[in-house]
Amino acid sequence: MDSKFAFREEMKVRTKKFALRIIRLSQSLPKNREADIISRQIVRSATSVGANYRSACVARSLAEFRSKLSIVIEECDETLFWLELLVEGEFIKLELLQSLMREANEILKICSTARKKVAN
Repeated sequence: MDSKFAFREEMKVRTKKFALRIIRLSQSLPKNREADIISRQIVRSATSVGANYRSACVARSLAEFRSKLSIVIEECDETLFWLELLVEGEFIKLELLQSLMREANEILKICSTARKKVAN
């Protein structure tokens, strides 16, 4: 197995695990209107990260690959926004979200780097 293929498969697993962790987080949030709104948004954006990464892996052109990676980056950044709101809105303590935030930032950086390399 070549290293590019192995890395791509590792990222597929990683983005799926990230989405599942966010889904579990959403299930633990308080049951009120505000938390429900954030929960729906964060689940949508986090699952989009994994789905669009998979889509990028089967892109038919470099332009399509770059476009799908751009969506991954945008959705990952949006997920970070919702995580920040959960902390700043005092729905959940920062300590409980640091690992998820770190993972979102790492995925964001990896995909941003990949997009830049494709542009060159």
